[in-house]
Amino acid sequence: MKHLLEICVDSLESALAAQEGGADRLELCGNLLIGGTSPSPGLIRQVLRRVDIPVNVLLRPRFGDFCFTPSEQETTLWEIENCRALGVGGVVLGALQPDGALDAPFLARCLAASGGMRHTLHRAFDLCRDPFAALDQAAELGFDTILTSGQQARAVEGAALLGQLTRHAAGRIALLAGSGVGPDNLEPLARAGVRQFHLSAKRAAPSPMRFRRAGVPMGLPMADEYLREYTDAALVRQVKARLCALPEDFRE
Repeated sequence: MKHLLEICVDSLESALAAQEGGADRLELCGNLLIGGTSPSPGLIRQVLRRVDIPVNVLLRPRFGDFCFTPSEQETTLWEIENCRALGVGGVVLGALQPDGALDAPFLARCLAASGGMRHTLHRAFDLCRDPFAALDQAAELGFDTILTSGQQARAVEGAALLGQLTRHAAGRIALLAGSGVGPDNLEPLARAGVRQFHLSAKRAAPSPMRFRRAGVPMGLPMADEYLREYTDAALVRQVKARLCALPEDFRE
C-alpha cells in the first residue's frame, strides 16, 4: 500500500493549510498544546464544510490520563452521537483501566455508537501495559488503526517496537506512527514497516494583539499566550514529497 500522511490540526486555518500541502487525512482536535482534546461542534462543522479530504475527529474529554470517570464516558458517547449527526467519517478514541489494560467494555460501547465510521485507537495505546495484547484486543473490537509512538516519547525511538507490532498485526490493523515525526526521520520508520505517518507540521505565528497585559496568565503559566501555532503547508508538502520519494523496497 502507498504511504499515508495524516496531519493533526486544531483550527480551520491549519486544516486548510494541511490540505493545501497534500495531506491525505486530517485528525481534528482541540487544544494541541496539551496533547489534544475534543474539538467543539462548531469547529467540526466548519472544517467538514471547507475541506475535501477525510477527517477523523479526536474524542478526549480532558487533558491527562486515559482512565475516565462515568461522566467523562457519557460525554464521549454524546460526542460520538454528535459526530454521526454532523457526518464525521472517523473518530479517534482510547481509554484504559487502572491496571493498564484497554478499557474494552467502554471502547466496545463507543464503537457500537459510532456505526460505520473509521476507528483509530489513539496514544492511550502508548501507556498500556502490554502493547501486543492491546493490539489484538483493538483489532477484535473493530479498530482499523492504532496511533502510536512505539511506547516512546518520539516515534523514531520506538521504531523497533513499531516494527514488531507491524509484523504482529499481520494486516489486521494499521499502525500510524506519531510523535516527533518529520521529514528527517521518515526513512527509519519506513524501514521498520510503517506505512502511515501522523504529525502536526506546526509553525509559530505571533498574536495580532498590540496591547498585552503582563503577569496575568489565562491558562498554563509556561505557555506564551501571545503566540499561536498553525500547520505549515510548505512543511506538509516537504514531508509528502519525502514519502513519495522513498525507495520502492520500503513499500509493501
